[in-house]
Amino acid sequence: MRSLLEDADFNQSPPFADVDLAALDAPLIDAAQRAQLDVNALCAFAHDWGSAESFDLARQANENPPKLRVTDAKGHRVDKVEFHPAYHALMAKSMNYGIHCSAFDGTRDGKAFTNRAAQFYIANQVENGHFCPLTMTHAAVGALRAEPGLLDRWMPKITGRTYDPAQKPWWDKPSVTLGMGMTERQGGTDVRANITRAISQGDHAEITGHKWFMSAPMCDAFLVLAQAEGGLTCYLMPRFKPDCSSNAIRFQRLKDKLGNRSNASSEVEFHGAYAERVGPEGRGVPTIIEMVQLTRFDCIVGSAGEMRAGLAQAIHHMRHRSVFQKHLVDQLAMRAVIADLALEMEAIVALFFRLARAFERGADRGEAAYARLITPAAKYFVCKTAPSFIYETLECMGGNGYIEELPLARLYREAPLNAIWEGSGNVMALDVLRAVARHPDEAMSVLETIARATADVFDARPLVHALAKLMRSGEAERRARYVCETLAHLAALAALCEAGSDFAADYARTRLDGSARGTWGVCDLKENEAALIARAFAA
Repeated sequence: MRSLLEDADFNQSPPFADVDLAALDAPLIDAAQRAQLDVNALCAFAHDWGSAESFDLARQANENPPKLRVTDAKGHRVDKVEFHPAYHALMAKSMNYGIHCSAFDGTRDGKAFTNRAAQFYIANQVENGHFCPLTMTHAAVGALRAEPGLLDRWMPKITGRTYDPAQKPWWDKPSVTLGMGMTERQGGTDVRANITRAISQGDHAEITGHKWFMSAPMCDAFLVLAQAEGGLTCYLMPRFKPDCSSNAIRFQRLKDKLGNRSNASSEVEFHGAYAERVGPEGRGVPTIIEMVQLTRFDCIVGSAGEMRAGLAQAIHHMRHRSVFQKHLVDQLAMRAVIADLALEMEAIVALFFRLARAFERGADRGEAAYARLITPAAKYFVCKTAPSFIYETLECMGGNGYIEELPLARLYREAPLNAIWEGSGNVMALDVLRAVARHPDEAMSVLETIARATADVFDARPLVHALAKLMRSGEAERRARYVCETLAHLAALAALCEAGSDFAADYARTRLDGSARGTWGVCDLKENEAALIARAFAA
C-alpha cells in the first residue's frame, strides 16, 4: 500500500528543468528577431542548456570546487588545478558552441557579436563560473590585436572548438584558453603601482613578481602587466616555454571565494617566467583596456543572465505554489513585485542588445563613442542591480529559495562578482567621467542621440543638459555615481524606445520621473502588470 505521504500533493513546484530558456523569454525572442538572429538555432541552443543534465552539471561543478596540487608525490612542482568532471563537461559544451571565439572566427558575419551575446545570456542562466576562462579567451583577442604577429600564431588555437584540459604545450592542443593577471597586493585597481618586473631578452622577456588575483590558472597562457624599462607593459605568458619545459609560474593558493565556486582564482608568483610583449613598451594599460572593454560587456550580459534565471525560476514556482487559496502568481502584492522585476529585465535585454550592436559596428565613429561611454555605465547599472534583483526572486520562493539544493542560493552568492570584476562601481563611474573628458564632443553627441530617441515618452533634454553641466563641473567626481546611474537609465530607456517597447513609458515614469524607491514592487505598473508577467514567462 502507498502511504499517505506518497499520495499527498504537498503544494511544491516541479523541478525547473528540460525547458527552452529562450522560448520562455519574450523580451529575448523579440530582441533576437529585431537583430535578425537565427531564432530557431537560438532556441535549440537554449533547449540544450535548459536540459536537466545541464542544470545537474552546474550543481556538481559548484558542489565540488577545484583543488590545487603544487607538487607531486615526489616533491616535483606540478602547479596543477584539478576540477570535477562536471566542470570539464561544461567547458566542452561551451567551447563546442564557440562561446569563447564565435565573435571573431567568421562563422556569423555581421551578427556574430550579437549572436554570441544572446548565447552567453542564456547559458549564464545555468552556470556562471566556467565562463571566466571563456570570457577572457574571447576578450584577449582585443588585446592581441596590438601585436598582429602574435595574434596570427595563436588565433588558430583560440578558434578551436575541441576542449582539451591537458596541461601541455599550447601548440600541441586543438584549442586554447587565455587568462589574465593584472592586480597585485599593493595596488589592486591601481595597476600602475605594479612592482612585477620584466627584463628584455631580445625576442622575449623574463618576468619576476606576483599577481594577487589570476583567474582560471589552468589556462594555456595569460595576459599580464609588468614594469619594463619603458614603463608598464602588457605580455603574453604561456604555461610552457618554447623548449616544452614548464614556465616559471608558481601558484601559491586558490582563493576561497563567496561564490564562483566552480572556477579557480589563484595567487601566483613568477620566477623569471618567459613572456612575449603585446603592444608597445610602456603602453600596457591602453593595450589591456582593449581586453577589459570586452570583459566588461560579458559582465553586463552574464549578470543579466543571472537575473533572468532568478526571475524565471521565481515565476515558475509562483505558477505552481498556492497560498491562501490562490496561486502566488495571482496574489496582487506578489504580482506588483514580479512585474517590476520583469520591467527591469525588458530594459536590460534591450540595453545589452543595443550595446552589442555598437560593438559590432565599432568602425562607425558614433557607435564607438556609444560603446565607450555606455559600457561602463551599463556595467555599473546592471551588475550592481543584480544582487538586489536576485535576492527578491529568492524571496519570492520563501524558505525554498534559501535552501542550497535549489540554485537560487548559488545565484545569490554569484551575483556580486561581476560588479567587482573588471572595475568596481566607483571605477565604472569614474570611467564614464574620463570618457567624457577625453572625447567631450562625442560624449555630448551620444547624450543628444539618447534624448532624441526617448522624446516620445520622456523629455530627457533638461536631464541631459544637467548631466552635461555636472560632468564638466568641480562636483563631477563627488557625484560620479549619480551621473553613471542616470546615464545608464537614460540609455536603457532609449534602447526600449528604439525597440518599440510598449513598456518604455512605464520605465521612464518609474525609473526617471517617479519618486525615489528603495525596494522592488513599490512602482504602480497598473494595467501593464499582466503583460509584463506574461512576457517574462511566455510558455
